[in-house]
Amino acid sequence: MAERFGGDFSPEGQDPDDGQTPADPWHGKRRSRAGGRVNLLFIVPLPLAIRAFMQEPTALVFTLAGLGLLLLAAWLTREGILAQEAYQARKIARRPALPRKMFGSVLTGAGLFAAVYASGTGWVNPAIFGGLGLILHSFSFGFDPMHDKGMEGIDTFQQDRVARVVGEGEKHLTAMKDAILRAGDRALENRVDGFADTARDMFRTVEEDPRDLTAARRFMGVYLQGARDATTKFADLYARTRDASARTDYEALLNDLEENFAARTKTLLLDNKSDMTIEIDVLRERLEREGVRTRDI
Repeated sequence: MAERFGGDFSPEGQDPDDGQTPADPWHGKRRSRAGGRVNLLFIVPLPLAIRAFMQEPTALVFTLAGLGLLLLAAWLTREGILAQEAYQARKIARRPALPRKMFGSVLTGAGLFAAVYASGTGWVNPAIFGGLGLILHSFSFGFDPMHDKGMEGIDTFQQDRVARVVGEGEKHLTAMKDAILRAGDRALENRVDGFADTARDMFRTVEEDPRDLTAARRFMGVYLQGARDATTKFADLYARTRDASARTDYEALLNDLEENFAARTKTLLLDNKSDMTIEIDVLRERLEREGVRTRDI
C-alpha cells in the first residue's frame, strides 16, 4: 500500500513527529531604519578632518567644531530613530524623554554653519547652509514622538513599575543575545531570538494591562535572570569544547522556557478576557435595571 511521504522536506514542510509548522523567524519584526542614510551621516563629514589642517588656526578650529557637531548630530539621529522604533513597537508607551532627532537637526544646522563659516565668506552663506541643513534633516528623518501613546485611563504608578520590570527583562535578553554570540552557532542564535520574541510577547501583554505584573513578575525577573546565567555558562563551555550533549541540554532548556512563557502569556490574555466579560455583564445588568434592553444589541 502506498504511504504518504512526510518530513522536513515534504510539501507541507512539517516534521512528522510533532505535526507543527515551524514558526516564522521574521514574524512581528520590522526592518530598522537606523542604517543606510543614517550611516552616511557619519561618513559625509569626514573630509572636513583633512580640510581642517590645510587652513589657518581660526578656520581649523571652526572646521573641527563643525565636524564634531555633525558627528554628534549623526549619533543623536541614530539614537532617536531607535527610540522611535521602540515607541512604535509598543501599544502603550511614553514619549522619548529627549527629542534626539530634533537635537540632531539643530546640530546639523550648527555644524554646517561652522564648517562654511571657516571658509571666510561672512555670515550670509553659513546661515543659508545651516538653515537648509536643519530643514532638510527634519524632512528626511522626521520629528520625535511628542506625546504618550495609549496611556489614557492607566495608572501611571503601576505603568512605571511595569516599565522598570520590562527594562530589566530587556537587559537580560540583551545579555543572552550577546553571550550566545560567543558560541559561534547560528542556529542557537536563532533559537535565542525566538525565545526573546516569546518573552517580549509577555512584556507587551503586561504593558497593556499592568495588573498582570504580579502574575508575570517571576517570569520577567527570576526566570529571565536564570536563562541569562545559563546562556552565559553554556556559551563559554560550548565555545571551548563544542560539547554536543551540552548543546542538547541547552536547547531543551530554551524549549521549556519558551513553552512556559507562551503558556503564561496565554493565561494572562484569558484572564483579561474574563475581566472584560465581567465588566460587560455588570454594565448590562445596570442598564437593564434602568429599563434599557441590551440582549438584542
